Amino acid sequence: MSRGGRHAYGALSVLAAGALVLTGCSKGGSDDNDGGKKQEENAKRQQASIKFGDAAASNGPAADVPGAKPGGTMEVLQRDSYAHLDPAQIYVSDEGSLASLLHRGLTGYKATSNDGSKHEVVGDLATDSGTTSDGGKTWKYTLKDGIKFQDGSPITSKDVRHSVERLFASFINQGPTYLQQWLADKPGTEYRSLLKDGPYKGKHLPGSVLETPDDKTVVFHFKTPHPDLPYALAMAGYAVVSEKGDTKEKYDKAPVVTGPYKIQSFKSGKSMVLVKNTNWDPKTDPIRHQYVDRFNITFNQQYETSTKALLADTGADQTGVSFNNQVDAGNLSQVLRDPKMKGRTVSGYQPYVGQMNINMSHPAMKDKTIRQAIAYALPITPFVRAYGGTDAMEVAGGLISPTVSGYDATFDPYGKKKKPAGDPEKAKELLKKAGKLNMKLTFGYINTPEGQQYSTAMAAGLKKAGFNVQRQEIPAETYYDQVSKLNNNYDIFHTAWGADWPSASTVIPPLYDGRVIADGAQNYSQVNDPKINSEIDRINKITDPVKSAAAWEKLDQYIVKDSLNVVPTAYYKQTQIAGSKVGGLVYDDVLGGLDPRRLYIK
Repeated sequence: MSRGGRHAYGALSVLAAGALVLTGCSKGGSDDNDGGKKQEENAKRQQASIKFGDAAASNGPAADVPGAKPGGTMEVLQRDSYAHLDPAQIYVSDEGSLASLLHRGLTGYKATSNDGSKHEVVGDLATDSGTTSDGGKTWKYTLKDGIKFQDGSPITSKDVRHSVERLFASFINQGPTYLQQWLADKPGTEYRSLLKDGPYKGKHLPGSVLETPDDKTVVFHFKTPHPDLPYALAMAGYAVVSEKGDTKEKYDKAPVVTGPYKIQSFKSGKSMVLVKNTNWDPKTDPIRHQYVDRFNITFNQQYETSTKALLADTGADQTGVSFNNQVDAGNLSQVLRDPKMKGRTVSGYQPYVGQMNINMSHPAMKDKTIRQAIAYALPITPFVRAYGGTDAMEVAGGLISPTVSGYDATFDPYGKKKKPAGDPEKAKELLKKAGKLNMKLTFGYINTPEGQQYSTAMAAGLKKAGFNVQRQEIPAETYYDQVSKLNNNYDIFHTAWGADWPSASTVIPPLYDGRVIADGAQNYSQVNDPKINSEIDRINKITDPVKSAAAWEKLDQYIVKDSLNVVPTAYYKQTQIAGSKVGGLVYDDVLGGLDPRRLYIK
């Protein structure tokens, strides 16, 4: 989940380590004034597991936001329109923020502090976060009384069963796959064989896998322990879908929701209006609020546009906000250092690690010497600068963020921390060695001002090394749909990913397991390395978290140095602002951004 990156509602949302901070505008940005000690403390806090709450913690309503009052219309300025509204298809940050208002699942993350830094996993539609008596092989959930869809129909275990079973249908190809793989006890996309075509041809998962003995009870059965199930079920991708209202592919544009808001209108690429869902009962919801009467969402608002509008703070923009847009690079330093903006600003570290993918399905990219040339040549400075310098980014060495146990701050195989502008001379030597000077390199980039800026400068750096770089723009709204196609034309393209909960097991398997290569899957580089695949299986069986973390970090280093299908770029931060009449502003560590569920109009 990110400004184009992928992440579900996980427990790790802070990316910081003082040792990684770039300094000086010559390296691509402004000085970072947060302080190394504060950043290290912030990172360590996010490494801690979030506890599972009991029935008492799962009761609604959610604790009142101090000073909050109901009523009014809030203007929401968003860069990207929403490609997916079906919860099973949601796996990117902007859709995840929206999902926090629309969709509910069996579990969810409840904030236990007013600053967005403390949470616990609680029962959302369920009465608690789940009970297991055998170490995580069997999990039981009981649904709450009084929970309904927006049309007033009750939510029953049949709807939960249907929501799980439809995950196996071929048209569901954008969301998470943890639950499906665990139920099928199969890696990669092999899980679909458990229930080919989902429930749409009358077949269902056997009772040995999923039981719904009555309208209130749901029991999951796994062949091996999965103690992380409450984390997984809190993801937007596993929210409940109405069996009666399921329209298959069409559900992606008009879902039957369960949260405090429903969609009154949606004009893709233009606007969306959210209004109160009168069939949402706050007594059943320990997580969300329904203070605002209406959200008017306008799309195609670039970072600079939304920043200037909210800074001006006139008219409707006084009650304006953006769920996901960050302060643009040109205004970031000023906003962070203006004491008058403190009450209208939220900042925090995001869970994402950026990476330049090298498309391993293209014959020319199979030559490791060429991939090494790309790795050394690629300048990171333009990427950092495009998003606001070191107030917004830190140069990355590996693929595991500083907030995940096992992270190695010294790992920097291509010298990016010392030479963020790249090493074109070394890269040119490698290209000469491969006999590929002036080879064509197709660079797919997101068509936003930031994407235009960093891709132009990155392409120039690659050209210095001897590549003939051809840039191809990709619309922001469908960017991840395009780069996740198996037969795309791009040799290199940038993505970002954050841990879904406190483990690198939610980073490396979804991105680099060769058995998950498929249209819409997240193995963007299409790497299929037998060693990576076998190590994923081995490490997933390690129950000791310390040993597991060390093993994941070792595999991280193998991927970057030896397999070399991606080049790490940066760890992300974010700053967002709102109009002067917006209350309830909090940067939520789990959402990795502003929390829409707490907002009210002063």
